[in-house]
Amino acid sequence: MIGARLRRGWAVATVAAVLCAGAAVVMPAQAWAESDAVKELAAPPPIQLPLKPSAEFAKFPRYAGMLGSRQIVLKLGPKSDDPAGVHGEYQYSDTGEVILIAGDRDGDTLEVEESNDGTHITGNWVGKFAADGSVAGDRMNVDDSDPQPFDLKPLAAEQPVPPPGAPASTASTASTAAAQPSAGAATAPASGGHAVGGVSNLQTGE
Repeated sequence: MIGARLRRGWAVATVAAVLCAGAAVVMPAQAWAESDAVKELAAPPPIQLPLKPSAEFAKFPRYAGMLGSRQIVLKLGPKSDDPAGVHGEYQYSDTGEVILIAGDRDGDTLEVEESNDGTHITGNWVGKFAADGSVAGDRMNVDDSDPQPFDLKPLAAEQPVPPPGAPASTASTASTAAAQPSAGAATAPASGGHAVGGVSNLQTGE
């Protein structure tokens, strides 16, 4: 009897020890779970991929033209918290892919980085703004390899994006011609000549 009670006592003690150990394991796990939940609530929401055009950049100035052999539309404007900073996005006309862009403009020099997921840098841009508002330069990979030229012209507020392959000057020239038609436009000769530089009253081949 005594031996049986002792064995029963050891068994009870062992079970109690196991339960205590189990509780010790469960408690930290629960604490970790709560900690992760707090971190998740505190963290910013994940960026949804693929990227979509942002309403934040919708009213920024637009530029249209070619990046390498593909047409893009760039929306670029100043950062509210950095006088020299600029940011925005560009979108490929053929696929609709959106790429974020951010960096600095110092006078007529543009130096920005791009990201296709909002986290990782995927390329660098270095370019110059011209007097007419256009910007041109090169887009390179992160290691400055594989430079691709870009040449972008400003678009008017309501001006449609020109079709792919159209001359880069079409956007700004069409906007100027529409806003300020030349005085001789209505009386331009209808002979075999054609307009030069978008100015309808200057003809060639006459």
